[in-house]
Amino acid sequence: MTAYRRMKIQGGTYFFTVALADRSSDLLVSRINDLRGAFSVTMSERPFRCDAAVVLPDHLHMVWTLPRGDADFSTRWRLIKSRFSRATGICTPVSASQIAKQERGVWQRRFWEHRIRDEADMNAHIAYCWGNPVKHGLVSQAIDWPHSSIHRDMRAGNVPAEWGSGLIGTFGEP
Repeated sequence: MTAYRRMKIQGGTYFFTVALADRSSDLLVSRINDLRGAFSVTMSERPFRCDAAVVLPDHLHMVWTLPRGDADFSTRWRLIKSRFSRATGICTPVSASQIAKQERGVWQRRFWEHRIRDEADMNAHIAYCWGNPVKHGLVSQAIDWPHSSIHRDMRAGNVPAEWGSGLIGTFGEP
């Protein structure tokens, strides 16, 4: 068994990328209500703050801040992924290992995380979330993508005006 080294800081803030196994699928947006339901139940059981989010057809990015004294983002992702998979009813395991682990073959195994280091890092990763639909050619402006926390943050008055009229930032690390 592979041992993954993850930096787990209690109460830490993290950027995540989680992807479907089939990168040509649109399951995350076509079944967005199932995904929202999986998040809602998980957040009620194991609270965390979602600082930014974007859901694209085949992957998603999020920035979370965990509660003080809690560093267990892995269990939260396991619960979200399994609840979403069950809700869709899809069951297409493709390997003996997936069958043995009762995986449905919907998600790529694991996820990628990055611990947010400071305010500049946080701002860069929030901008990455907001700009990702533009980067992938899904829309021409970030505000045109419906599955993004940019809308929540605009309503709260936390989005710079330039996000409403076009792109800003480079949307990724140099």
